[in-house]
Amino acid sequence: MSDYFIGDVQGCFDSLQSLLKKIKFSSDKDQLFFLGDVVNRGDKSLTTLRFIKDLDNNAKMILGNHDFHLLACALTSRKPNSKDTFTDILRANDRDELIGFLLKKPLAIKHKDALLVHAGVPPIWDQEIIFKQSALVQKYLQGDDVSSFLSSMYDNEPNKYHNDLDELDACRYTINALMRMRFCKSDGELEFDHKVNYDQAPEGYKAWFLHSDRKLKNTDIFFGHWSDLANVNQAHVYPMDHGCIWSGALSAIRLEDRKIFSVNC
Repeated sequence: MSDYFIGDVQGCFDSLQSLLKKIKFSSDKDQLFFLGDVVNRGDKSLTTLRFIKDLDNNAKMILGNHDFHLLACALTSRKPNSKDTFTDILRANDRDELIGFLLKKPLAIKHKDALLVHAGVPPIWDQEIIFKQSALVQKYLQGDDVSSFLSSMYDNEPNKYHNDLDELDACRYTINALMRMRFCKSDGELEFDHKVNYDQAPEGYKAWFLHSDRKLKNTDIFFGHWSDLANVNQAHVYPMDHGCIWSGALSAIRLEDRKIFSVNC
């Protein structure tokens, strides 16, 4: 049995099928883990989401910011923007089943010695906080007033985490950190204006994985989201969004030997 962690698919179903063929995926013995953003920007979001859902126990996934945006467009008054390509899901006859599938997905997964998130982990957080906050967000996503919750999550504040935040503020920070973060300060203060490579950080900030005092610096973390990353040579850090939607590659990493498999998009 092999475990494969797959970067941002973003609706690129044909590339996903090519990647699974390359790794010789077998539903009898292999398991797939999707690192978020399985939909949007590509031309086959509906087919992709149906495929992942139908993999059942052979696949797990975490929510990415594009998946979260789909939920908001499906369950609130928020409308897709001109770049969104998931209207096929919103119009599908199995829409409710697919949206329900996404609502059950976590923001983080621990598998064997690996931690999986979509964007990153604030330097001040340990695994206990990560899973406590992920569970809090899941509570609201599966609650009776999910529409109100989703509507209240679209804000960059609070940009710092502390223990006395109320639950909605804590959820907003958690979603922004685990789904959207690239650069931050050592105290976990988030920054969202820059989407460049890690060596072009805005003044006073660093890529989240470069803070020397971060609590999980000895934990293997696999993540997507940051397609601009290049030439990262940081122990225990595995960026897996290789820019498929931007004519880059779709990649999977095999857990047991950390071998990366890629297909051009």
